[in-house]
Amino acid sequence: MKKDKRFSVKKVSEGIFFIDLFFEAKNKTKQDFWCLLRSDAHHDNPHSDNALELKHLNEAVRKDAFILDNGDSFCAMQGKGDPRASKDDIKEIHKKGCYLDSLVSTYADFLESYSNRILVMGKGNHETAVLKHRETDLNQRLVDTLNGRTGCGIQCGQIANWIGIRAYSRDAKNRKVKLAKHFWIYMFHGAGGGGPVTKGVIGANRMGVTHPDADIVATGHTHDSWFFTNARSRITHDGTEYIDEQLHIKIPTYKNEYGVKDSGFHMEKGRPPKPLGAVWLKFSLQCPKQLNTFALNCDASRAN
Repeated sequence: MKKDKRFSVKKVSEGIFFIDLFFEAKNKTKQDFWCLLRSDAHHDNPHSDNALELKHLNEAVRKDAFILDNGDSFCAMQGKGDPRASKDDIKEIHKKGCYLDSLVSTYADFLESYSNRILVMGKGNHETAVLKHRETDLNQRLVDTLNGRTGCGIQCGQIANWIGIRAYSRDAKNRKVKLAKHFWIYMFHGAGGGGPVTKGVIGANRMGVTHPDADIVATGHTHDSWFFTNARSRITHDGTEYIDEQLHIKIPTYKNEYGVKDSGFHMEKGRPPKPLGAVWLKFSLQCPKQLNTFALNCDASRAN
């Protein structure tokens, strides 16, 4: 199984990647690229909505989209010696002595048909905890398993990643022609509790200050969902003032831990229901008369 020819990924260094989108500059009907931006699938958790996850993967096929994953693909809390372990929170298929191995193999089975669309899979705190305490990297093992089966070249990211989106077309000699300036996504799994009222928006504003080069700052972790834009006054080297915008996205989850029939950790702490789903990004190329004035824009919407 090969990657879609309309997009490709290149690792620059740990946590830094370029994704190249190949537009047909003369074809005005193919100027949009879709991206499924996911986080906190917690696929192995019995409370995870695997059917909704599958629905979005199939929509990604229909949209000819590429996929970015922001970590916590696994819950991985039911291993031997884990103080969080509960027999109620483990699927029957994972009740094995090789518990961690079974998490990797079963999720690889689930994702294999879509692996040609997955470009980067980042880490979350659940995976870094396993790496710290069990000395195995579940993300790298999942990526290696999928790449070994399909040869797709998925890249394994870190808990924070810079994703540079580059727009190209090809000339008559099949050479790459740059169409627009890079579009940068800072994709961070997230940290902290998010806050019952603010939902982590205060932290997002801090990140906007510390990551000024990002066009989009995307985080997950708290299982919330929101979008907001910060407008910024900027100035060029020659003294021309202009306004740009930085989009902040909180990516929701596929895990639903809320329910009055459940007396688990989420309910004991009095935590509220959380929105389920993911995020769609649509990259659009402006179509002016001159190639050197192309501009790459991005719109975000909820996948639910």
